[in-house]
Amino acid sequence: MSALAQRLERFPFVAILRGVHPDEVEAIGQVLIDEGFEIIEVPLNSPSPLDSIRRLAVSFGERALVGAGTVLNPEVVADIASAGGRLVVMPSAEREVVVEAKRLGLLAVPGYATPTEAFAMLRAGADALKLFPAEGSSPEVLGALRAVLPPHTLVLPVGGMSATNWQPWRRAGATGFGIGSALYKPGMRVEEVRARAREFARVHQRFLSDLESAGRESL
Repeated sequence: MSALAQRLERFPFVAILRGVHPDEVEAIGQVLIDEGFEIIEVPLNSPSPLDSIRRLAVSFGERALVGAGTVLNPEVVADIASAGGRLVVMPSAEREVVVEAKRLGLLAVPGYATPTEAFAMLRAGADALKLFPAEGSSPEVLGALRAVLPPHTLVLPVGGMSATNWQPWRRAGATGFGIGSALYKPGMRVEEVRARAREFARVHQRFLSDLESAGRESL
């Protein structure tokens, strides 16, 4: 099982800190990790994103998988790796970015919206697939695609995911979820981020408890 799969199995949410500033990122990263998050993504359209990635990697690199989102071209992948990032996430099916990320030993998670894109990215070497935007799809569509994807494919719906709507996606076969504005918005106070992160941890634990109860009842 890959490092990405292991972390998602323990806690299936990826924190997307779009718009975060370097001078606040360590405090935010700390509360996220305290509440159970193990994967943190800084989109490259944030202020000084490589600085934020570097700070997160230095402070939490042993406890969290840190990387970059909104990666659109292969030229920046080396800079992400130099900053300590280990994860490259794309909004679209960018084969060249996947190939460069794998060449440098990074985890690659390209976006997809169709089965054609999904299979093309897997052939390119993707470690996981990002269903984006999830608002344009449904758990039923994901379930149908899972029937034909390789069994251990990691699929993460991203876009519109909140603490209250991810459960049907999980039942349909989602491995994890990218969480953006439902967790962090620019200017948000650290304690508000903590409260939102804690809510994700709470509902995740409730979901696991419900699954366990259902399993016992079926015996």
